[in-house]
Amino acid sequence: MNRHAVVSTRIGELTVAVSESALVGVYFPHHWVKPTAETLGELVEASDPLISAVVEQLEEYFAGSRHSFELPTEPVGNTFQRRVWAVLDEIPYGETTTYGEIATKLGAPAQAVGKAVGQNPLSIVVPCHRVVGKNGSLTGYAGGLQRKQFLLDLEQPVGARLF
Repeated sequence: MNRHAVVSTRIGELTVAVSESALVGVYFPHHWVKPTAETLGELVEASDPLISAVVEQLEEYFAGSRHSFELPTEPVGNTFQRRVWAVLDEIPYGETTTYGEIATKLGAPAQAVGKAVGQNPLSIVVPCHRVVGKNGSLTGYAGGLQRKQFLLDLEQPVGARLF
């Protein structure tokens, strides 16, 4: 049975949903694709061991001390969505790719890739924020473009950041 907690983080409130043994969702307050009641499950305290582990790794990431996540995940989606999310998971920390590059890699229309990216239930953990427009422009993000820019800036080497 799934369960979830609403937690405060450096980038604002997040809803973390887990199954018995894996992370199933990380959602922003105004997430485009809302989780179902079944995906969320019951509301529990953030001290839940699995939720606590997710929050700890998120905070390490936000602090710049973690570049990848070591969490069991079970994203719910169709076969095509899971293929797109698997490609997202391969984008290295500090790098970006475009919707078109993912589409070419999968032999799929860029619009379908964009829709699947937008339906990623594991925001931040599966780094959809690393996907940008073909000219490097910021495009939609379930957490908002300010958060997307924050996450991209966070992943840049300190010497490359503009302050």
